[in-house]
Amino acid sequence: MIKNGVGRWIPKSYTPFVSDDDFKSKKRKQVKKASSGETIFLQSLSEVFNKLNIKDGMTLSFHHHYRNGDHLLNMVAKEIVKRNLKNITLAPSGIFPVHEPIIPLLLNKNVTQIVTNYVSGPVAESISRGDLEKVLIMDTHGGRARAIEAGDLNIDIAFIAASAVDKKGNANGVDGKNPCGPLGYIIPDVLYAKHKVVVTDTIVSSLTTTEINGNDVDYVVTVNAIGDSSGIETGTTQMTRDPVQLKIARDTVRLLKDLDVIQNGFSFQTGAGATSIAVSHYLKDEMEKRQLKGRFVSGGITAKIVELFESSYFAELYDVQSFDLTAVNSYKNNQKHHFMDASLYANPFEPNNIARQLDVVILGAAEVDLDFNVNVTTSSTHQLIGGSGGHSDTAYEAKLTVITTNLFKSRIPFIRQRVQTVSTPGSSVDVVVTERGIAINPKRTDLIEKLKDSQLNIVTIDELYQLVTQITGQPKSISTSDKIIGLIRYRDGTIIDTIREVKK
Repeated sequence: MIKNGVGRWIPKSYTPFVSDDDFKSKKRKQVKKASSGETIFLQSLSEVFNKLNIKDGMTLSFHHHYRNGDHLLNMVAKEIVKRNLKNITLAPSGIFPVHEPIIPLLLNKNVTQIVTNYVSGPVAESISRGDLEKVLIMDTHGGRARAIEAGDLNIDIAFIAASAVDKKGNANGVDGKNPCGPLGYIIPDVLYAKHKVVVTDTIVSSLTTTEINGNDVDYVVTVNAIGDSSGIETGTTQMTRDPVQLKIARDTVRLLKDLDVIQNGFSFQTGAGATSIAVSHYLKDEMEKRQLKGRFVSGGITAKIVELFESSYFAELYDVQSFDLTAVNSYKNNQKHHFMDASLYANPFEPNNIARQLDVVILGAAEVDLDFNVNVTTSSTHQLIGGSGGHSDTAYEAKLTVITTNLFKSRIPFIRQRVQTVSTPGSSVDVVVTERGIAINPKRTDLIEKLKDSQLNIVTIDELYQLVTQITGQPKSISTSDKIIGLIRYRDGTIIDTIREVKK
């Protein structure tokens, strides 16, 4: 099947979740701000709590574009404690180690529910111990947008960290003293939350670009510092120097070459993991050698992706979140570096989402099992370590989904008989690349046929499993309680797995 002049293989079969008409009927009416007048500027979050009468049982949402440099969630948590509010639901798109101060709110029942796409660090450890009263709900990035638009996640107040705001209440994430990049993940909240509060540390006379329209904003609050820009670069956003991971990256690009995927006009995305970033590096070399130019590159954007784009190896770039300041500056200054909100990125109810137009996506894994299921949510000991984010969204939509992972590390096997938690179903995964072999999902007979003469080490997933167990032995079973502490909600709203409390 040829799509947009590219695509040299049979794509995964696709059945839309809903028809276009059904999609339109599923979406709720967007919520306008209560006042039709100008946005009101306030001096403190305390004033916001008073004016909006924030009380027990409400749902408050946030975005994670500042990642480990975010200040806003902790500021709001402090106000919740000050007022001794109870039974609050927090709905941030992501939680990071910097958010450790919210743990006492879980223990004291100020916060009893969390709905998020990603959680790591001390808060993840606390939830794994069973400190959250109600069940954690883990969405995908596209699934969160769907849940908000369809009414599965109803938000009372959206708190929006913005690096700059103009005098009309328009906002973005690229101007000001603490830029974080495009604010793509908070746009569904801006459109559907009952009230919207922008919090910033910079008021300007005009913006480089408007991502959030002041007509949708109820209040703007100024603070000393909304976030730390350096925090967006923490975590897994740097290219690896590990020779094993570099071999995996090189083999991945050789695989794409052997499958005839790297062509003029193809579309591409990687995750933000170290190996995935290395794939981008070697892909640039291959495209330079063959003088190729892709149609677009997308996703959460790193400096390596920007390098591909600004070297003219891809015509356009779609950005939902910047992972470093190189990406932030590219978005600010290049007109073909496009803003992409969460729905346009990967909402399964959005017929023309960008993920659906991907030819290939490269993703990482904490575990892969014999059915090609992938876990990026819990560790080998069943502790929360992350979440799907856009993993299962892009894995489902892309024509070719490649998982890159070590076979093992520190004698911990990454290929297992059964993953601890299913983040991305194996039906969405086409290829698994490790340092000791490449396994093709048996359903992709077209790929197996194309690779029959390849010099790559093509093996079965069972052979990888047998090899790793010979090296590491069988991993011990993890002891968990009967208490379910988390639900993995797939992008269309179905529950595909549970997370259980880790026994102390």
